[in-house]
Amino acid sequence: MPDYNRRATWFWCAAVALGAAALLHSLVVLADSSLARWAQVIGGMLLAMLAGLFPVRVPGSKNSFVAGEIFIFLLLLVQGPAAATVAAAGEAAMGSYRTSRRWTSRIVSPAIAAVAMLGTGSLLDAALARIETSGWTDAATLLGATMVFAASYFLVSAQMINGVPRLKRGEPFFALRDLVSVFRWVGMAYAGSASIATLLFITYRQQGIGVLMMMVPLLAMLLVTLHFYFKQQESAEAMRESGAEAAAREAEATARHLRELQASERRFHAAFTHASIGMALMAFDGRLLQTNPALGALLGRDEADLLQRRLHEFMLDDDVAALDECLGRSDHREFEPFAAELRCRHRDGHTVWVQVHCSFFTEPDAESPCLILQAQDVSARRQAEAGLQHLAFHDPLTGLPNRRRFLECLSGAVARCQADRSHAFAVLFLDFDRFKLVNDSLGHGAGDDLLVQMARRIQENLRPSDVVARLGGDEFAILADQAGPASAHSRDAIVLAERLMAALRKPFRLGQVDLVASASIGITYSAFGCESGEQLLRDADTAMYKAKSRGKAGYALFDASLHTAVSDRLRLEGDLRHAVQDGELALDYQPLFDLASGRASGFEALVRWRHPVDGTLGPAAFLAIAEETGQMAQLSEFVLHQACRQLRSFQLIHPALADLTMSVNVSAQDLGQPHFVDRVSRAIVEAGLRPQHLTLELTEHMLMSSVEGAMDTLAALRRLGVRLAVDDFGTGYSSLSQLSLLPIDSLKIDRSFVGRMSAGSDASTVVQTIIDLGRALRKSVVAEGIESADQMAMLREMGCVLGQGFHLGTPLSAQAAGEMLQRQAPPLH
Repeated sequence: MPDYNRRATWFWCAAVALGAAALLHSLVVLADSSLARWAQVIGGMLLAMLAGLFPVRVPGSKNSFVAGEIFIFLLLLVQGPAAATVAAAGEAAMGSYRTSRRWTSRIVSPAIAAVAMLGTGSLLDAALARIETSGWTDAATLLGATMVFAASYFLVSAQMINGVPRLKRGEPFFALRDLVSVFRWVGMAYAGSASIATLLFITYRQQGIGVLMMMVPLLAMLLVTLHFYFKQQESAEAMRESGAEAAAREAEATARHLRELQASERRFHAAFTHASIGMALMAFDGRLLQTNPALGALLGRDEADLLQRRLHEFMLDDDVAALDECLGRSDHREFEPFAAELRCRHRDGHTVWVQVHCSFFTEPDAESPCLILQAQDVSARRQAEAGLQHLAFHDPLTGLPNRRRFLECLSGAVARCQADRSHAFAVLFLDFDRFKLVNDSLGHGAGDDLLVQMARRIQENLRPSDVVARLGGDEFAILADQAGPASAHSRDAIVLAERLMAALRKPFRLGQVDLVASASIGITYSAFGCESGEQLLRDADTAMYKAKSRGKAGYALFDASLHTAVSDRLRLEGDLRHAVQDGELALDYQPLFDLASGRASGFEALVRWRHPVDGTLGPAAFLAIAEETGQMAQLSEFVLHQACRQLRSFQLIHPALADLTMSVNVSAQDLGQPHFVDRVSRAIVEAGLRPQHLTLELTEHMLMSSVEGAMDTLAALRRLGVRLAVDDFGTGYSSLSQLSLLPIDSLKIDRSFVGRMSAGSDASTVVQTIIDLGRALRKSVVAEGIESADQMAMLREMGCVLGQGFHLGTPLSAQAAGEMLQRQAPPLH
């Protein structure tokens, strides 16, 4: 009972308790009754419950008459209040079950009916007994008493039933207004039921039970017949009302449709006249039947100048055919709406781009259908699109086609060449030399000015059929597309390259500075293959790098060998990414000897790539690739850890080898790594080495070019205890001031000097100078590339302590180096 408050709950409980007591009392009174009396009680209750299923609607109202009260009142007069109480509870249970889903209502309704019937029925029974004692036994008195009872029964039950929801709403229990409003029809129905029951009772007393048993079924049939008759009348009335409502709705809909149509026409004419875009009603042949001011403003004409003239007269000649094609698909029976962008001629002569949309149109009073045309000025959008198109395919600085546009042109040339092999063309790739120097010295503004002048000068030296594009930065490309024999076209491309180089050698004026520029040019031909424009541009780029490697300011022709070299390099680049993980990298060890004793004092670690296809590759074949592709750190990590572990393994062969050293080459990228010192320290600790046994070698060129940025790293390595050496010494440009300040421990004389040594030669003088320099700076000196006994003898005389070379020992595998160390180690005592 979630919606019941306290007062409503108490009343409900009290009503149910009283009803149960009344019903129990009635059953106790009837307990000793005869079988005939029980049959009358049960029969009367069933008739009352059955009658509740067939209510009779009162004509002209929403109230109905339930005949069940007739049988309850008759049972009251014949068998007394107890029998009527049982029947009233049963009839109320049936009614509440049909009209409510709430269990509280299904319980309290029969309880209230039992209480009301037992109370008012007992009063009626006592009144009738008093009347009979007084001798007033006429029918009128009986009828009056019964009607008073019926009114009392209704008032008690109605008040109790209506009191429950009033208490739930927090209102007073009793409300006279509600009783009066309900009493009108329902009270009359109860009074009618009481009258009929009284007449049946009088008949029963005069004629006996037989007549009553005949009358009751007839009365039931009459009531059922009335029920269904009034049902049919209600259905017929509902149909009439529904038909009338439908007719009224149809009339209203027709009137509303007419009003809406009129309003729509007014709105259309207002929208047509005041629309901001041009509009016109047009015949199927293109004649303008009606126009609005916006269309006249669009074409620069008034309405009189437009009417009855064909739209074709205001179109550009090139677009008339497109308009005719669209209109040709329509007639008076079928029309396919169309939209198009066409060019119109304004009265002052300029062209107006118009977006046209045309569809079928008809008015109720029109003699024949026509077309409605909408025209919107899209000239601004067209101009913006053209500007965006130009930006998308042209370089904003020079105005030349960009890479995207150039590749489109090149793809077209490739397609023509594939369709006709006699059609030849060439691609030239230009890259200006020393352009970065201009930006760095004169500024990017001067560099942009130079690019604009270069682009103009290139264009001046091309044929009308040639296409030049700026690919980006200082890179330009030229498509020399011309039909003709391939051999003649090849000569034309070379002549064009020479003409461009000659033109570029003329000075460019940049502010107050005259600058002479040059370019490296790569050339490729369609005869080399026409698979794709990207491939041809790549081949020309490859040839350009070949021209730069020859000394710049020249040109080079692409050939198959260049393509093979590039392909091999790309293949090695991809293979190198997996070489460490796949275990393809290994180290060889070049022995370092004490020249006086001839015993090995250490090794230099040399990385080798055991390539599954190309065989063993030396460092020159892949170290440059590793630096360019950012794989140098991974490769150096492998070499550093492998060399340290192997050195410790060599030192453990014999106690006399405990001071063996290991040299490892490092690159400029290694020195630039922020955690390089930590990596070196970790490799030493993991191998169990002492730091002074590891020597890191740096080339003189690398050290001098990045000396300022490397000083902190070199100092940290020295603090760690690692020794540092300058490799290939003598080939760079070291200054004595820098050399004296660098935290290095040894100098390695480049093999080019050792190989040219002879008595009194310049190379011998250079070697002696380096040895003396090292002694003066307190740095050890190592001679590389000792290939003969004479070179070794001369180095001893010069005072060189350490050396390495094929004369002393070739690079060895780890196993071979270990066997060599075991042979030179003294026996253990």
